[in-house]
Amino acid sequence: MSPGPRRRAGPSKRRPPVVIVGMGRLGGALGLALQAKRWPVRIHSRTGEGRQRAEALGLKTAAPSDLKRARVILLCVPDAAVPSVAQTLSATLPRTAALVHTAGALSLAALGTAKGRSRGSFHPLCAVSSPRDALAGSTVAVSTPSRALRDVLRRMAVDAGLRVIEVPEAHRAAYHAGAVLSAGGLVSLADAAVAALGAAGIPPADALAALLPLMHSALKGLETRGLAGGLTGPIVRGDSGVVAAHLEALPPDVAPLYRLLSRRALGLAGDRLQPTSRAALERLLKPSG
Repeated sequence: MSPGPRRRAGPSKRRPPVVIVGMGRLGGALGLALQAKRWPVRIHSRTGEGRQRAEALGLKTAAPSDLKRARVILLCVPDAAVPSVAQTLSATLPRTAALVHTAGALSLAALGTAKGRSRGSFHPLCAVSSPRDALAGSTVAVSTPSRALRDVLRRMAVDAGLRVIEVPEAHRAAYHAGAVLSAGGLVSLADAAVAALGAAGIPPADALAALLPLMHSALKGLETRGLAGGLTGPIVRGDSGVVAAHLEALPPDVAPLYRLLSRRALGLAGDRLQPTSRAALERLLKPSG
């Protein structure tokens, strides 16, 4: 007798029960994304207000039995609260429940010692300003020594529309610094650009309104043509005269940042610059002092 058709793994194996601890913007966004893909997800909030926010979004709140059945406990709480929340949950949860934080800067040590429990991190690289923000199209950084938990977190990411990168624990600080530069650093850079336009007498609100479309177009070029291909401006043109005028005109607190970023641009420009142009720019852009 020939064997019957092999059964596919059921939803309980492919999508194990998940409890999200914390009903902030990220907790709500992850809850909605997973619920839309039929994950058995519940929200655990210590406050009545948090439970009300979850129910208003159509998310189910966790009963004590849900915490006992959960296979993944996703901590969407402030970074400083992760160790204490993890310690409290570890005292009551079965060892079969994995603890996973969503903090980019924290190592797995913030979840306490393993003692037979799987630990991991799941850090979406996106600025979530509302629980209804879509996560799809962004990237999530995953870290865990557990192969089984890694598989579950990858399935969560795929169903939420997130691309996965894996971050070695030993290099978490460098990873998080890069993430901060691309988000908060971009805002600081915009502030410096607004200050530069201010030196030309343009009010801050008008300056920001003028610069935002330019920044959008630069990001679009970066997305389309990559780092080197997306580079524009006087550096890639080898125009040392323009760069010298910029350095002369900029406010004293902005000129060093301009000089630093321009030296970075020299590296991106590569062999597109003539040797004489590169040499002139290098002389101009030497750190002052």
